[in-house]
Amino acid sequence: MTYSVSAETQFEVEIETHINGEKVRRAVKARQHLADFVREEMGLTGTHTGCEHGVCGSCSILLDGAVVRGCLVLAPQADGKEVETIEGASERGALRELQHEFIQRNAAQCGFCTSGMLLTGNELLNQQQRLSRQEIREFMSGNFCRCTGYEAIIDAVEAVMNHRLTTGGEQS
Repeated sequence: MTYSVSAETQFEVEIETHINGEKVRRAVKARQHLADFVREEMGLTGTHTGCEHGVCGSCSILLDGAVVRGCLVLAPQADGKEVETIEGASERGALRELQHEFIQRNAAQCGFCTSGMLLTGNELLNQQQRLSRQEIREFMSGNFCRCTGYEAIIDAVEAVMNHRLTTGGEQS
């Protein structure tokens, strides 16, 4: 990581990271949030910014495989790490089952929270354990949705969980 000062006297940091499998090397403002970086610099607008306080979950991004709040992580913290956005996870097929269930159950509605809901729901599903509806609700509680009343979202996650645990894997 190298440091420099721009004309506006804001520190810049050169980072090297992988975003959705692509190696990226850029100078970023030291205080730029990861969500802003992927949206503004990389054009990956599936990551949304809502509350900008880490409460709503709409800015969720995978950092080295774990869901993080992109509004709380600074872009320089991604140096040397793997970043995956909703676009990358969708393109590699990681969310196929869950996306299908969201569509079937009308769990997306306006779509603003959907990327965070999908990434968080998939993180829960990757634990490969049977959870009660209440436990699913608690796991997903860091993601706000103003449209669905959450029932359709919980239904979708529960359906995929039950299918995976019954059949031993993902749908084709």
